[in-house]
Amino acid sequence: MRVVGVTGGVGAGKSTVLRILRDEYGARILPADEIGRELMEPEGACFTPVIEMFGKAVVRADGRLDRGKIAEQVFGDGEALERLNGIIHPAVRREIEDRLLEWKNEEGGETAGGECLAVLESAILFEAGYEEICGEIWYVYASDETRIRRLTESRGYTRERCLKVMESQMGEQELRSRASAVIDNNGSIEQVRGQIGALLKD
Repeated sequence: MRVVGVTGGVGAGKSTVLRILRDEYGARILPADEIGRELMEPEGACFTPVIEMFGKAVVRADGRLDRGKIAEQVFGDGEALERLNGIIHPAVRREIEDRLLEWKNEEGGETAGGECLAVLESAILFEAGYEEICGEIWYVYASDETRIRRLTESRGYTRERCLKVMESQMGEQELRSRASAVIDNNGSIEQVRGQIGALLKD
């Protein structure tokens, strides 16, 4: 199995890369954020530990966790955020490793290239230590102005909010230095397709 990690800042266009990999190359996608949300559902591994940490006040009337209340409690509290991450990140990693093992043991899961392609996506891939799971890391790059434009158009963010979120993430130079390859996502989708095709041939 070929395991590719995909990372990049907010608004860089990671979802475009994932869509191409899934739809055109048959890749199996492991979006870390989505898996984390799944694990915070009532049947998930993080549900009870999160309640034990924050109390029943973070449980909604429908029995699910209130993410807004949890966010309020960790906002500006580095220690609380670290404790929450200490619950979620290890559980997400275990789930990812379990899914990869299951896929490796399946028959008939190969792509047209003769190998099974799995893609782990996370904006905090390095911070969470997921690079240890991946054989290679692709950094999806887009300029600050391109990212701001995308975020204002797709999410309605103000320029100030865009800059604040971007400043909180790992910087471009560190991401470039730690990644195996860089996908420039400032141009057209055809240019992105060409870069992905070349990387997969390698």
